[in-house]
Formats: sequence, structure tokens, C-alpha cells
Amino acid sequence: MTTTTTTTTTTTTDTAASAAIEAAARELRLPSIREHAGRLAAQAQRAKATYLGFLAESLTVEVDDRTERRRARRIHEARFPRIKRLADFDLDAAPTINPATIATLATGSYLDTGEPVVLIGDSGTGKTHLLIGLGIAACEQGRRVRYATCAQLVNELVEAADERRLARLVTRYGRLDLLCVDELGYVQLDSRGAELLFQVLTEREEKASVAVASNLSFSEWGQIITDPRLVSAVIDRVTFNAHILETGTDSYRHRTSRTRSPRTTRNN
Repeated sequence: MTTTTTTTTTTTTDTAASAAIEAAARELRLPSIREHAGRLAAQAQRAKATYLGFLAESLTVEVDDRTERRRARRIHEARFPRIKRLADFDLDAAPTINPATIATLATGSYLDTGEPVVLIGDSGTGKTHLLIGLGIAACEQGRRVRYATCAQLVNELVEAADERRLARLVTRYGRLDLLCVDELGYVQLDSRGAELLFQVLTEREEKASVAVASNLSFSEWGQIITDPRLVSAVIDRVTFNAHILETGTDSYRHRTSRTRSPRTTRNN
């Protein structure tokens, strides 16, 4: 009789405790504790953990989940067209890229000093993979990042100028830790577009990093920015204290396909 009463009381107490944890976790916005409290309590009981041990484990789960949610949100907000990580880049298929340079950039130290990164090479040589990889690495380090092709960025700036909100947009771009500009060289910029791009680069100069990928050598940038003084100023902005990586002329895609193990073919 006493055992039954004790079991009933314990169950009632646990039910009340679970309800209190649910309500408090909602109020304090602790979704991971709300979701995993029961499992963590059972785990602590089996391990004979102390109250402090249980509390520490619960808070650790919440912090870890919150960190992962922030990381995923930063990557989403950066607007990458696809996910590419530096670790997935086959350096053996890109002999012109120094692995030590990639390792240094992966640490994100260049972001602390606002140093630019420029990737120069023909189409298909791995520029976009490296650009996105740098952006994702920065996101995972807690940085604010935005990816855009040069055409997308300029179109957004022109639209903002037409709607008299250019200053606000340029300021927002200035607050980013890393701005990734891809495909500079594929579309010629008119004088207005080039001036707006220059305005963003000037806003970030020596304060926040810009990573640019282009299929044209610097001597050819005059093909897309026709004003000689402006193209010189743009090159000056993106090359001062820059990390310049030349991805070459041989297709990275072709090289990676050659370095992979051949697939086993099935006999008919």
C-alpha cells in the first residue's frame, strides 16, 4: 500500500515538474531544454549524475543547439546558390592553388583586418567553389556574410537608387564581415552600375573584407568597366593588401573527374 502511494506521488510530482519545465522553457525561449528535458533527466538518473551535472548537461545541449541554429541561419541569410565547403575542394586538381594559403584563409584571420581576397581564373577552374567555401567558413565562425554575383549586386544597387534607399543599402553592405562578389567579368557594367559598385567597395575599404571572383585578369577589367579612372580605382580597392589566388586555365571539373577512382562498370 505504501509502495503504491509512493509510486503514484512520484509520478504526479514528475508530471508536475515536466509541466513546469515546459512552461518555463517556453517563457525563457529554451526550445532544446523543453524538447530534451525528459531524456536528459533519465540519462542523468542512469548515470547517477549530480543535480549540477544534470543542469550543466541541459544547458550545454541548449547552447550547442542554439549555436547550430545560428550557423544555419547565417548560411541561409548569406544567399549562397549552393553549399560548397573548403574541405571539399580537391587541391590535387588545382595545382596553382597553394594549400597553405587556403588553410590560412580558412581561419578567417583576414576578416579581422579587412583584407580582400581575389580569385582569378578561367571559367570552371574552381573560383566559385572557393568563394562559397570562404563564405561558409566565415558564417560558421559567426561572421555576417552575403554572396551575390556582380550582376545581382549592381541590379540591387540600381533598384535601391531608383527608390531613394541607396544610402541605407550601402550602409547595410558596409556592416557585413564578408561580401562575396562572384562572376565579375561576365557582364559589362554601364557607367552608373560601375559607380554604384565602386561606392560599395569604398564603403568597405580597409574596414571589411571583400572576396571577388573574376574570369578576367586585372588588365582586362577595362572590358567591363569602361571608364579608365574608375576601373583603376576599383582594382586599387580590391587588391590593396589582398590575397590573390590564380586558379589557372585548366578546368577544375575535368581535373577532379580524372583524379577520382574510375567507376566499376557492369558487364552486360
